[in-house]
Amino acid sequence: MKFTKKSHSCVVLDKDGRRLVIDPGVFSEEDAAAGADAVLITHEHPDHFDEGRLRAALEARPGAEVWTLKSVADQIAAAFPGRVHTVGHGDAFTAAGFDVRVHGELHAVIHPDIPRVTNVGYLIDGGAVFHPGDALTVPDQPVDTLMLPVMAPWNKISEVIDYVREVKPRRAYDIHDALLTDLARPVYDRQIGALGGAEHLRLTPGDAAEL
Repeated sequence: MKFTKKSHSCVVLDKDGRRLVIDPGVFSEEDAAAGADAVLITHEHPDHFDEGRLRAALEARPGAEVWTLKSVADQIAAAFPGRVHTVGHGDAFTAAGFDVRVHGELHAVIHPDIPRVTNVGYLIDGGAVFHPGDALTVPDQPVDTLMLPVMAPWNKISEVIDYVREVKPRRAYDIHDALLTDLARPVYDRQIGALGGAEHLRLTPGDAAEL
């Protein structure tokens, strides 16, 4: 499986000539979802779901399908009948040849006065990859590669470190990092790498790695 980092929380997985894209939002590249055979959306916030980008990808590739929660599906399903699938915690399905299990229900707390939206994470190919969206959800099975949300209005570095410790992945790649300045990145790299208990890695958007 080939993993390509896109900006912020968007990632691309390629396997056997099929492409799976997760969370192409407004902080991602305009063409982040281009060429996708399947798209997974974790929740409705615009940095994870951009309706224009998603519509363009689906129109350009008539066989492409989307799996997401109801709040997102309700916005696009009518335009793409039969191609948008609603999922929730505990569901399992196959998308573009990738086996996917859904974990989680709610977005992390930003502030008690801000209502929590729904959020799901996606466990790919039996734990080869886990993308939690905007929550520190711990799957019920081992994770090899964790997509790690490192910088958000809803987290702090101690929580990120403890999350890595609890999931116990073999490696963790930074995502949700558009708000993290280059000046701060070495601090995060050093502290998460030293204390998290997993190999901590970061790719520049556009770079790829074999998983």
